[in-house]
Amino acid sequence: MEIVIKLSQFLLSLSLLIVLHELGHFIPAKLFKTRVEKFYLFFDVKFSLLKKKVGETEYGIGWLPLGGYVKIAGMIDESMDKEQMALPPQPWEFRSKQAWQRLIIMLGGVTVNFILAIIIYIGMAFVYGNTYIANSELKDGVWVSSPVGEELGFKTGDKIIAVDGKKVEKFNDVPYSVNFAKEVTIERNGAEQAIKLPVDVLDKVMKDERRYLDLRIPFVVSNLAEDSPNLNSLEKGDMILSINGQKMRYADEVLAFNNANPGKTVDAVVFRKEKEENIKLTINKEGKLGTYQGNVKVDNLEKLGYYNISRETFSFAEAFPAGIQRSKDELGRYITQLKAIVNPDTGAYKGVGGFYAIFNVFPSVWSWEYFWGITAFLSIMLGVMNLLPIPALDGGHVMFLLFEIITRRKPSEKFMERAQVAGFFILIALVLFANGNDIYKALTR
Repeated sequence: MEIVIKLSQFLLSLSLLIVLHELGHFIPAKLFKTRVEKFYLFFDVKFSLLKKKVGETEYGIGWLPLGGYVKIAGMIDESMDKEQMALPPQPWEFRSKQAWQRLIIMLGGVTVNFILAIIIYIGMAFVYGNTYIANSELKDGVWVSSPVGEELGFKTGDKIIAVDGKKVEKFNDVPYSVNFAKEVTIERNGAEQAIKLPVDVLDKVMKDERRYLDLRIPFVVSNLAEDSPNLNSLEKGDMILSINGQKMRYADEVLAFNNANPGKTVDAVVFRKEKEENIKLTINKEGKLGTYQGNVKVDNLEKLGYYNISRETFSFAEAFPAGIQRSKDELGRYITQLKAIVNPDTGAYKGVGGFYAIFNVFPSVWSWEYFWGITAFLSIMLGVMNLLPIPALDGGHVMFLLFEIITRRKPSEKFMERAQVAGFFILIALVLFANGNDIYKALTR
């Protein structure tokens, strides 16, 4: 059932983005009286699943879910319709329109992508508001929950003061900011110090795939292993409060104690069904309790007195600047990621993913808040990617149109055909690399 929910969200989001992007080309083409011969969701290689002709346009759904397209008459695009291009230009063809009109048609798709992201973020601000834990709330510092964090120089209990000289207000922004930073200022044992980060932080982080800087949370039992030595003493939902009279406020303290005391039986106090219980715990030879540790909901962390939760609500008018600002922030983040990817020293290119990576971004339970947040970011991503100056992408067409407007010289159709073929092979290479990365990570994980 979980995979059905993930797949449903993935296909719904992808379909929405493709249709609206292509609509961004379709509407200005129609406004400038340019004939649109096809409007397709997904590619109809050899055949289509559904199709219906309305007026001069055939609308349909293809079988290959790698994107979608509008076929505009008199345009050198992925259809490579050389027969049509060999005929004399017609007034209703793309090639007969003025350069500024063709530019607007080509920019229509990415314009819709960016506008869509803004609209979604405005709606999310109004409906959901903003809930977060302020970085200042981490009075006892962060939990360095993987060896990667320790390798980079962090220790559990460190307080993150600034990243590249800038204070980070929200804790949720800390791990992302650190991934792309050169220097992090921390407070450790009451003294501030700087941690210099290597250029390949992302490469190190991706090898582990766990958040290495996390909230310090209580140790809560989510399940017990079949061979757990504590099957008769622990229950699901138990929260460990102390061991051998030593207070255990955080899960990392419990884990550290267990590692230091393998093979021992200890006295413990757990919080169970709204009251404290005294029990005996057995730590196995590997220094483990034989349990799976559960996450704690943010609201419960507040109830338990761990962190105060900041909640922002926005009126309809206030949601507009909040949504626009979030759009700017997410756009900046994505551009930062792209810069890291094209720099081989960062190793970020190893984390580039294809359709499976996007599929895995969606949660296994249906959440409209997550769905719209992911869709908005994917819309920004689609807009930026389509603006890249690669022939066969919108950005490639825009590049040649700007050249024509500035120089007043139109590239020859033969040149455009060759550029389109070259761009097509570049895109195929990128798609193969991204999806090949997905396969490699799945096989080696």
